[in-house]
Amino acid sequence: MNRNAWISGFTPQAELWNGRLAMIGFISAIAIELFTHQGVLHFWGILSSGVVPVS
Repeated sequence: MNRNAWISGFTPQAELWNGRLAMIGFISAIAIELFTHQGVLHFWGILSSGVVPVS
C-alpha cells in the first residue's frame, strides 16, 4: 500500500496527511506573526482591539 495514498478513515495514511497539514498550518501561523507583527486572530479580525464602537 502506498504511504501517500489519500484514503479516508482512521488509517495510518490519514494520520500522515493530518500531521503534514498541521505542520503547514503551524508554520503559516508563525509566518503571519513574523511578517505582520500581530497575532493570527488579529490578522483575521477575529480578536478585536478591545475598543467598543459607538453606535
